[in-house]
Amino acid sequence: MSLTPGTAHPDRAIESAAAVVRDRLGGLQPRIAIVLGSGLGGLVRLIADPVEIPYAAIPGFPAPAIPGHAGRAIAGRIGDAEVLAFAGRFHPYEGHSPAVAALPVRVAHVLGAHTLFVSNAAGGIRRTFRTGDLMLIRDHINLMWRNPLAGPVPHGQLRFPDMSSPYDDELLTLLRAAAHAASVPFVEGVYAGLLGPSYETPAEIRMLERLGADAVGMSTVPEVICARAAGMRVAGVSCITNPASGMGDARLDHAGVLRATTRAQEAFERLVVGWVRQLCAGDS
Repeated sequence: MSLTPGTAHPDRAIESAAAVVRDRLGGLQPRIAIVLGSGLGGLVRLIADPVEIPYAAIPGFPAPAIPGHAGRAIAGRIGDAEVLAFAGRFHPYEGHSPAVAALPVRVAHVLGAHTLFVSNAAGGIRRTFRTGDLMLIRDHINLMWRNPLAGPVPHGQLRFPDMSSPYDDELLTLLRAAAHAASVPFVEGVYAGLLGPSYETPAEIRMLERLGADAVGMSTVPEVICARAAGMRVAGVSCITNPASGMGDARLDHAGVLRATTRAQEAFERLVVGWVRQLCAGDS
């Protein structure tokens, strides 16, 4: 979605994708959008009366090329809530612009979603974190050196959104309540988003630790920035898949990330389902 002379305004790309999804949804009106990170796509099994849309059928949606990202949107219900889940991301490190990385969020907003839940796999920087921990995201640090809001402003989005509270305090409180109710242990912290795709060096992790980051990954930040520019409320969870570089002895690879998210999947699903139900109860 980066623009050059003669290229369409981003509104056209957003509406083109939204029109296809809207047509497939029938009477569904999702109010919650969910982005599922590496290895966490199993949550879609819990969506009742699912409507599945392959990314290949949605204009402007690239095919994910990373294992653990299925490449489909699934709409349906979790409890009483109508949701739209995205199983798979388009990462900037794959060569996509930040605006393309955030396109699913913008489409969900156009379709009427007012709340965004983001998830990701992340390396643990805080020394007390353990593999498999679920970290409720309190804040983030954008070290991708890119911003999805650069360029023309899509309809309904702010040019200069306030980022003083990117992750909604009330939604975070509901996440804590859902975790306690479902007996899901959790930690909290700040997520640092880097471009990747190489893992960080030990020196870079020491730098991030000094900057105040508790976990590090290669996604999420563009989505959250666009959601806040659109006025959406945001909550998020990182699955800590490994100690970050220099924090442990194991070599880092994506296969190990997927093994860790698989082990955390059941607890993650209980947490998200409980949070959605808490959110619906608060809205009723």
